[in-house]
Amino acid sequence: MATAFAKPENALKRAEELLNVGQKQEAWDTLHRLITSRRYRAWTKTLERIMFKYIELCVEMRKGAKDGLNQYRLMCQQVNVSSLEEVIKHFMHLSTERAELARSKAEALEEALDVDDLEADRRPEDLMLSYVSGQKEKDRSDRELVTPWFKFLWETYRTVLEILRNNSKLEALYAMTAHRAFQFCKLYKRTTEFRRLCDIIRNHLANLIKYRDQRDRPDLSAPESQQLYLDTRFEQLKIATDLELWQEAFRSVEDIHGLMCMVKKQPKPSLLVVYYAKLTEIFWKSSGHLYHAYAWSKLFSLQKSFNKNLSQKDLQLIASSFVLAALSVPPYDHVHGASHLELENEKERNLRMANLIGFSLDPKLEGREVLSRSSLLAELVSKGVLTCVTQEVKDLFHLLEQDFLPLDLCSKVQPLLTKISKVGGKLSSASSLPEVQLSRYVPALEKLASLRFLQQVSQVYQTIKIENLTKMLPFFNFSEMEKISGEAIKHNLFSLKIDHREGSVIFGKLGLESDGLRDQLVIFAESLNKSRDMIYPPATKASKLGEMLPSLAETVEKEHKRLLARKSIIEKRKEEQERLLLDMEREEESKRLKQQKLTEEAEQKRLAAEFEQRKNQRILKEIEERELEEAQALLQEAEKRSKKKGKKPVIEGEKVTKQTLMELALTEQLRERQEMEKKLQKLAKTMDYLERAKREESAPLIEAAFQKRLVQEKVQHEHEQQQEIELSRQRHDGDLKEKNRLSRMLEYKMKFQESVLNHRRAEYERLRAEREERMSHILQQRRQEREMKRKMLFYMKSEEERLQKLHEEEEARKREEAERRKKEEAERRAKLDEIAEKQRQRERELEERERMRREAILGKSNDVPPKTVTVPSDSGTTVAPTATGTDTAAPATAPSKYVPRFRRSENSGQPAAPESDRWGSNRSDDRSRPGDRWRADDRPPSFGSGSRSSWSSSRR
Repeated sequence: MATAFAKPENALKRAEELLNVGQKQEAWDTLHRLITSRRYRAWTKTLERIMFKYIELCVEMRKGAKDGLNQYRLMCQQVNVSSLEEVIKHFMHLSTERAELARSKAEALEEALDVDDLEADRRPEDLMLSYVSGQKEKDRSDRELVTPWFKFLWETYRTVLEILRNNSKLEALYAMTAHRAFQFCKLYKRTTEFRRLCDIIRNHLANLIKYRDQRDRPDLSAPESQQLYLDTRFEQLKIATDLELWQEAFRSVEDIHGLMCMVKKQPKPSLLVVYYAKLTEIFWKSSGHLYHAYAWSKLFSLQKSFNKNLSQKDLQLIASSFVLAALSVPPYDHVHGASHLELENEKERNLRMANLIGFSLDPKLEGREVLSRSSLLAELVSKGVLTCVTQEVKDLFHLLEQDFLPLDLCSKVQPLLTKISKVGGKLSSASSLPEVQLSRYVPALEKLASLRFLQQVSQVYQTIKIENLTKMLPFFNFSEMEKISGEAIKHNLFSLKIDHREGSVIFGKLGLESDGLRDQLVIFAESLNKSRDMIYPPATKASKLGEMLPSLAETVEKEHKRLLARKSIIEKRKEEQERLLLDMEREEESKRLKQQKLTEEAEQKRLAAEFEQRKNQRILKEIEERELEEAQALLQEAEKRSKKKGKKPVIEGEKVTKQTLMELALTEQLRERQEMEKKLQKLAKTMDYLERAKREESAPLIEAAFQKRLVQEKVQHEHEQQQEIELSRQRHDGDLKEKNRLSRMLEYKMKFQESVLNHRRAEYERLRAEREERMSHILQQRRQEREMKRKMLFYMKSEEERLQKLHEEEEARKREEAERRKKEEAERRAKLDEIAEKQRQRERELEERERMRREAILGKSNDVPPKTVTVPSDSGTTVAPTATGTDTAAPATAPSKYVPRFRRSENSGQPAAPESDRWGSNRSDDRSRPGDRWRADDRPPSFGSGSRSSWSSSRR
């Protein structure tokens, strides 16, 4: 439950009481509640002491102090900012001190564990833990002791930077905190925290630029603020390069360039030297040799112009570095044959890098034409840099850029590179520059020498053996030379082909479109023309005119046609121009109408805006009148208070606003508070005087009491010492008597001890023998179990293989049986289909015979009219008339309906006479038999029914 204190002194006293009894958490809670309470908003000296105690507890308990510092900042911002500065410095000092103490403890622990015999001082469980965890003692000690305090120190820096980011009065403390955080990251190699710190500072500056109307924000236009921010960024750049975080270093360079553009003031030359020196390192690490050389150009100009203490040796070393950096740039254009998008990206990149280096380029032009190797070499000559370099560098420049020595180039370059690689060292008169070593340019110069050698050889030779080429090129073997030449061919430096079969190198494209061959052919043609003119002089002018006369008529005709065509073209152009003029008039008319419409809309908007403005003015006037009334009321109240206190009126004048009165009231409150503070200080001073007087009076009395007590304690000490001596003598005499009394039992004690030891030794031997026997039995049993398991596994594997083989044989048998069944089924179905086809053929023949017989019967019945005979029958039906010339009578159902013969024979109950077929046989109809297997129906059987009947009959 929160306890409310009437005074802050009570809270501080309560916290100290809790600390005396070891309750740190309760003391911290007490102070935290007091600091974050809204009740205490005015700053006092007591609150400063409370804040110091609160900070100490936070550091000791590793708790965050962000909330408390934020509240204290609100208290001190307008009254006493220096108090906040002291508290923050104390906070960082304690955090840094505890982190260093933890680190020293970890190092001491590591030294204590650094012994020769690791197994002598370590327990077995420690060794097992180290083997399992795979960590060293230093890693574990760092994780347990150092890492928590490093985390707390990092959080301290972040908290302080967050609190001071918008405070214009503590900009120096903000910069100091950033520098200390940078040094922390550098000292302990904290790369991740360094990146986060750079992002934090970058975001703080972006927010300052974005929100310009914040209260108490730093003024970036002030020279002091600009210098602090630039110093912070330069420190960030130095630490980034020391930690080899090149991407973060490049971002730091961009931050510095943005600040310099914002300030619009040239920084000091010393800072610019650091800026370009770091740029040289960044561009060299990123293989940006062109920008590296331009950065060296800026460094050379700055050192030569502003460094008055620069010695001739240091200037020579800087100039040599500049020349070698320029020579290290590849001698071809990297964007040759690139796409439009790549060209735009390269242009944008050149603009960006040129701005960082300090060159101003026109964005409408091609940036690569300005930042190029040729312009850089021209700058070397124009500035007279070659006059400052060493003789080896000057000779190397002439060999690689001016001389034409295809056979001796590499042999002359190699000793120069050997001498150059030994040159370098620290500059004595330019301390801000890094250590210059010319040896790092040697690989790039060897590559350049190889390219120049191949380029010059390609102009002299058309074909050369690979052996001779490798002898003349000592820097690289042939595979590396092939890789280098491939890159150069890609960028159109020269052209060559390698024939590995013949072991030769062929220079040039060997085509008619080759530049070298085309030039040679042109020169050869010009020489031939000159020779022909000398041998056969040209004809005179008269002869030329005579030659031209026969073709004059044709020329006139062609000219006449050309003039007619020109006239038609002119007419078409006139028509096109008139059409364009009409289109332009129509377009202008549409634009005029559109502009008129826009003007009308703008007029309507203006009228609406004026109406809205008048409305807002009326509202503002009403608000001002209301505020004036409130101001008058406040003025009357202020006058009443001033009359009661016997003072003059608060303000005199005709026009008084509410804002003025509020400012006056705030001023009055501040004045009363200051008077109260003065009274409190006077009271504290009086109390200090009274306390000093009381202590001066009580000092002699305390000293006398102290001397008296010393005499009493001395007498008491001597008496107690005498008593202790007597007691010691009595105890010694008693111990001697007891020893003499027990000495007679010493022999029995030894015998008993020996018997106990013998018994325990025998028991131990027995238990050891039993254990060895048990272990041998267990080993034998396990050996048998392994043997049994191995046999079982072998048996199971054999059985599984046998079952698998049987299963495969069964599967094969089943497949063969299924195939045989399918084959038999197919044969049976083929036979059934054949029988069915024969049956259908037989039915068709029978139907054809029946049709012919019916036609014959119908023909006879038409010739002789039938006689109607009534025959009694069982069914009571009428018998049809019989045909003339036959003895067989057939029943008839009706006089006009035809009845087949087999129907007539069945109805009459008499056998039908056999009918002779067209072949002359007297064979009777098969279907008239009662036991026939075919159905005797007057309808022809369908396909399905016939098939089923044939199949069923074949099965029977």
